[in-house]
Amino acid sequence: MCGIVGAVAKRDVSPLLLEGLKRLEYRGYDSAGLAVISNDQKLQRIRIKGKVNQLEAQYKLAPLRGFTGISHTRWATHGKPSINNAHPHICKEQLALVHNGIIENHNKLREQQITSGFKLKSDTDTEVIVNALFELLDSKTDLLAAMFKVIKKLEGAYALGVINTAEPNRLIAARKGSPLVIGVGIDEYFVASDVFALLPATQKFIYLEEGDVADISADKLTIYDKNRKVVEREIHISDSTADVSDKEGYRHYMLKEIFFQADAISQTLEGRINNNKVIGKEFGESAEAIFSKTKSIKIVACGTSYHAGLIAAYWMEKIANIHCQVEIASEFRYRRSVIRDDTLFVSISQSGETADTLAALRSAKDADYLSTLAICNVDESSLTRESDLVFLTHAGIEIGVASTKAFTTQLAALFLFVITIAKHNGLANKDEEKLVKQLKSLPSRVNQVLEHKDTIELIAKDFADKHHALFLGRGSFLPVAMEGALKLKEISYIHAEAYAAGELKHGPLALVDEDMPVVAVAPNNKLLEKLKSNLEEVKARGGKLYIFADEISEVESSNGMFVLNINNVYDYMAPILHTIPLQLLAYYVAVIKGADIDQPRNLAKSVTVE
Repeated sequence: MCGIVGAVAKRDVSPLLLEGLKRLEYRGYDSAGLAVISNDQKLQRIRIKGKVNQLEAQYKLAPLRGFTGISHTRWATHGKPSINNAHPHICKEQLALVHNGIIENHNKLREQQITSGFKLKSDTDTEVIVNALFELLDSKTDLLAAMFKVIKKLEGAYALGVINTAEPNRLIAARKGSPLVIGVGIDEYFVASDVFALLPATQKFIYLEEGDVADISADKLTIYDKNRKVVEREIHISDSTADVSDKEGYRHYMLKEIFFQADAISQTLEGRINNNKVIGKEFGESAEAIFSKTKSIKIVACGTSYHAGLIAAYWMEKIANIHCQVEIASEFRYRRSVIRDDTLFVSISQSGETADTLAALRSAKDADYLSTLAICNVDESSLTRESDLVFLTHAGIEIGVASTKAFTTQLAALFLFVITIAKHNGLANKDEEKLVKQLKSLPSRVNQVLEHKDTIELIAKDFADKHHALFLGRGSFLPVAMEGALKLKEISYIHAEAYAAGELKHGPLALVDEDMPVVAVAPNNKLLEKLKSNLEEVKARGGKLYIFADEISEVESSNGMFVLNINNVYDYMAPILHTIPLQLLAYYVAVIKGADIDQPRNLAKSVTVE
């Protein structure tokens, strides 16, 4: 989940490397470092424990200058956050290397290197790579040849960038299992973990494929595939702009992204609907033919995307009358699954680089699934490149680690998907039009819910001194409760659990007391009366209730129970709309607690390692 940036140019690259790190910090912020080869062919390096702004401050005190360099912002896996464990790692003041991924056989390599006389200075799984490269370098072996040999020894995932003082105008990059993109400039090239890091420098990009190795100098790029053959990779032009990282007056990226959800959903829907009908080919040219054969759906995802999948499963079975199963990617990939040959495999990911989701997709490609569909926010991600069908959510870059607009746009995309599948299973035209109208109303209704922000901010004060919280929901609102609990624990560090309200008596009720706030999602659906009974059980045991309800649910505030009516008449959009107050609740609780909202401890935006 670390972020790496590298550059070879005919100008000082240090400012570019630092700016790139700032843009990649959502991938990890435990430590950061920068290394360049100076004009006199000396390796210069600075490293810090902490965030990129601390690295920048140190850089300003003692600037590094050079035409070739690499940089890194770390999310710690092997070895605690420290200066010694920060990248770039150096060997013999000659080689410097940065790495994103996990080397699974590093202990074996470490033991071999200690026996050979190396004195390892870190606890990371990365230092062994730079040592192994150095060991292979001699008068007959250059850095590229050494890289080919070393990566054969590595087990696990990696995106690598390495520079060598003996070849000062050269950078070697390699990827397996972790993303890596090359930026193309005029007499300069860059490498990074994703496009966003390089937008200030270029809008031309080459996406390295699995097993690729790139040999880079300022005026030449050569790419080798996994078979060590020279290949040409397509240059893509990004339409993203460098200024998307502006908070635009909002205190935090997360708050901006919460309030931009209506616009993001509109972008998801744009061009996908015509005359209140879903355009099926938006899922791919062959989508309609595949969907006509689909009799079962398997959805696989992680985290927030998994919660989106759970809601979609309710929709799929209710509207399309199609069996739908949802699984956590990290569990799915390690068990034997019984597959029907008419099952469509659907993966959901904001980044398209989530390691477990990618591994699940690859196992599905080797199995007997009918086809594969990716619902993703990032074009040209590994997930979209490897899936048969693709639907891009067009949510825009999401910088806050806790996902908000990515979730609601995923749900909008999934609802379009459900309608499209339903049409192949007998959905009448008039019913499709009704469903599409619900979806088209969503942006304005999201903005209406956001008008309750001041009330939710007041509620948040009741949570600030709590250590635990319980979230309740029923039916398709159980995943909403799960998402609310996840948001609260992600950014405020309050332990929160979500339960099906009907399960209260089967254990969770034992935890309820005046110090355990209970949040309930109470839409006006057929389960409302059952939910009301569950709420009475909480009240009877002294629990403090916070209920997010429809205005027609006839649930009123009373002693020990606060009710927020969100002006929403129940329909299929209700799970999306009920998510918004829970996002705001988590945000305002975190603000009161003084938490680092956009970069919560121990987390990163893109989980590119297992």
